[in-house]
Amino acid sequence: MVPRLETARLILAPLVTDDAPLIQQAFPRWEIVKYLTRKVPWPYPAKGAETFCAMTLQAMQQQTEWVWTLRPHSSPTQLIGLIRLALEVDNNRGFWLVPEWQGQGYMREACHAVTDFWFNQLGQPVLRAPKAKENHRSLKISQESGMRMIREAIGEYHIGDIPSTLWEITREEWNGRYH
Repeated sequence: MVPRLETARLILAPLVTDDAPLIQQAFPRWEIVKYLTRKVPWPYPAKGAETFCAMTLQAMQQQTEWVWTLRPHSSPTQLIGLIRLALEVDNNRGFWLVPEWQGQGYMREACHAVTDFWFNQLGQPVLRAPKAKENHRSLKISQESGMRMIREAIGEYHIGDIPSTLWEITREEWNGRYH
C-alpha cells in the first residue's frame, strides 16, 4: 500500500489510473525528458501515460514500486511532477518536475518525504539514485541530503551518452542526519 504523504508545501498522492491524462499533459517536454534514460520513450507516445500508469500500478500492487504524484497544497488538483521509489538494483529513486516549478525546493521536500518512507516505513538499508552528471539541480538534491557519489560511468540518456553518477545513502546515515 502506498500512503499519501505531505510536506510543508506538497501533497504526495499515490499514483492512480485517473492521473494518466494529467501526466500525459505535463510530462512530454524536452526539459523534463532530456536527463531521463532511454527506457522512457521519446517522442512520448499519445498513450504513453496510460501505459506508464498501467505498468506502474501493477508494480505498486506487487510492492516493488511506490509512486506519488506531486501536487501543491495551494492547488491540489494540479499535477506538477512525479516521484518513484523502486526495488531496482542501483535505481531506487527517480523523479521529474515540470519546469515552471523547478528551482524552488519542491523536489527537495518530496525527496525528503519519500526517502524517509524508504528507510523508516519500508526498512530498506540503502538508497541509490543514478543521475546524469550535468543535471546539476538533481545532483544538488542528492548532495544536500547527505548522499555521496559512489560510481561514475557513461549513461544512456535522451540528451546523449554522457557521464552518469550513482549516489548512495544508508539508513543509518539518513537517520543520523534527520532523526
